[in-house]
Amino acid sequence: MAITTNDLAKLCGVSRTTVVRALNNTGRINDATKQMILKTAKENGYKPDLLARSLAKGKTYTIGMVVLDSKNRYFAQMISAVSAEAEKLGYGVNINLHNNNPKKEMDKLKRMAAYKMDGIILSSINEGEEYRKFLEELGVPIVSVDNMIAEDIPFVDISQRKAMRAATERVLEAGYTRLVFVCPPIEGNRDENIYVHKKRLEGFEQAVAKRKVETTLLLDWDFGKAIETMEITNKTAFVCTSDELALDIMMQLRSRGLEAGRDYGLHGFDDIDTLQYISPRLNSVNNNVEMVAKEAIQLLFQLIEEKETDKRKRIIVPYELVDGDTL
Repeated sequence: MAITTNDLAKLCGVSRTTVVRALNNTGRINDATKQMILKTAKENGYKPDLLARSLAKGKTYTIGMVVLDSKNRYFAQMISAVSAEAEKLGYGVNINLHNNNPKKEMDKLKRMAAYKMDGIILSSINEGEEYRKFLEELGVPIVSVDNMIAEDIPFVDISQRKAMRAATERVLEAGYTRLVFVCPPIEGNRDENIYVHKKRLEGFEQAVAKRKVETTLLLDWDFGKAIETMEITNKTAFVCTSDELALDIMMQLRSRGLEAGRDYGLHGFDDIDTLQYISPRLNSVNNNVEMVAKEAIQLLFQLIEEKETDKRKRIIVPYELVDGDTL
């Protein structure tokens, strides 16, 4: 039979209130008494009744997280970072994937709200006023990462536009005069995070404006066909909105005997952890996923505890250009 706080109180010769203070590290309590209670609890296999604590405090001590998928290394890193930060605060994380499906994303959020998640971290592919109303009606504190859904939804990210502009300028500084921007389709595409890619396209266009440089936009998932017949010279550089797109290009052109950094330039985005195993090392942008996760969790908990009421809050964390061997 599981030992209770009342049992611990009898074993330690103290009140139940003192036991609760020791276990939860709250209130005024003598340190020697606290250590004695914790030692007794450990020796007797005490485990907290999380359900009772949840009912008493009106919390589930669980937050939800809805992201695209876990196959993409960026989102895998984000899930890991959010889970680590939440654990420090004594919370578990319920992870759901929307797999680029706008309706599925909404269904996952409704389910989390029904299960009384204390808050939600959301990487959304939906946006706009109607979606903002939907989120508000859920009645759960939400912090958005990656996609700025609407003005009244708190948001944490890097400056996508500035980061891509800086990356493109780095490519230009390397002497490339023909730049090919590779990105998923933006207009009419509801199966991708449009906000992020639009901002990265804006950054690219700002960098090449008024420059004597030839540019090509490949806004297509099936960009491989265009590259297949494209003339590639050592003045050609591909600027990609993700490392995964860049690695696809590297593999395709390698089959033609072309090597990134030698026969053409290549720049990715996200600095996914698998790049350390790829040669040549891809030039990329580190979007500081750990700091985004930490700031998002801190902001979410401020909303949960009602210490932060500004729903228009924007937190922009720094990015970093990562030098590699592909320029």
